[in-house]
Amino acid sequence: MKNKLSTSRTSDALRKEYDLSRLGPGVRGKYYQQAVAGTNLVLLEPELARILRDSKSVNRALRLLVDAAGASTLRSAATRRPSKKTTHSAD
Repeated sequence: MKNKLSTSRTSDALRKEYDLSRLGPGVRGKYYQQAVAGTNLVLLEPELARILRDSKSVNRALRLLVDAAGASTLRSAATRRPSKKTTHSAD
């Protein structure tokens, strides 16, 4: 049984105005380093993706985990978030 999609196409040829000889050879991974330089992409498991729907919620959860693990001392002073602890004065 033939695929209806393949029989409906008249031609896979490019139009005359596309001159592939002017493109030159393709280079695999040419922009790879630039693309990943400032990006940290991760794939969440489906059950976590339902809970952590955006980058803000993921970052908040990771910060809580880091703080709970006691690794907050690894952060530099320049990037440390101000403490939300309040002090009570004895009157």
